[in-house]
Amino acid sequence: MSMTTPAGWYPDSNVPGTERWWDGTAWTAHTRPVQAQVQARAAGFGPPTAPVSRKGNTRGTLALATAGVVLAAAVATGAVLLGKDDEDRKPTSAPSVSGPAATTADPTDSQSATPPTTDDSATLTDQLNGISMPVPKGWEKSDSSLDEGTTMVTEETYDCPAGGSPLCRRGRVSSITATRTDETSPAAVAKQDIATAADKAYEEDAVGSRIHGGIKSHTVLASKSVAVAGRAGYLVRWRVVTGAGPGGYVQSLAFPSTVGTEAMVVVRFAFDASPEAPGLADMDKIAASIRPIGDATSGGVGSSIGPG
Repeated sequence: MSMTTPAGWYPDSNVPGTERWWDGTAWTAHTRPVQAQVQARAAGFGPPTAPVSRKGNTRGTLALATAGVVLAAAVATGAVLLGKDDEDRKPTSAPSVSGPAATTADPTDSQSATPPTTDDSATLTDQLNGISMPVPKGWEKSDSSLDEGTTMVTEETYDCPAGGSPLCRRGRVSSITATRTDETSPAAVAKQDIATAADKAYEEDAVGSRIHGGIKSHTVLASKSVAVAGRAGYLVRWRVVTGAGPGGYVQSLAFPSTVGTEAMVVVRFAFDASPEAPGLADMDKIAASIRPIGDATSGGVGSSIGPG
């Protein structure tokens, strides 16, 4: 009946004072000094000291076992062999081993290592329209069923100025497909969408409440061509005055999708006009960071995005 020696560290008969890793089937190139484990073995801990010979013969196995027992007993009893010169105490050169070079690292350490993971919470991805953008610090992805498209919002909530909800947000960005229009140019889509974007942000919410007291007036801050995600796009930005609260800034950014039939995409921005809200510079940075999914570059190129 044959017995298989389990994987573990065992004395290396070719290199005194050294242990070599037996993987349960064959000797590997991994070695380490024996001193770190001798006392544990002498006390009855650790793997057995009877390894399988690298050549597979019984005589080699007995030699290795004897060397392990003698060495363990010597250290456990505190016996120190004196009188040998330094040359005698030096280990002989390690045997040549095919495969990877010898290392003192424990091969079992690699079993516990895990590959780095991608932090999906740091990126807002619109799979339908083939774009993504970083989620800034202080923002989070929205999981509300009332949000249209792929949305991220500022983390902090506050009581809405006109009442009706304690869940107002100071910043919101949504990516949607422009399906409710016959327009095909970015300029026409953005100019048509801006009024809808303003209404959804500051006129009435998704359940019909006028949580900002409705829009009283607006001013056009920008209307211009831009490059976004490597495509020719167009943005329109308004400053809206509301019946309650500070009002806000609304922007519609339109451009062709990078995937499929290249349908028009609209990214809507709504930032409160208050000191606690993100500023227009943050709106510009988010817009400039939009990029095709899988593109490691930093979004659009060409003309800058900002008030005109």
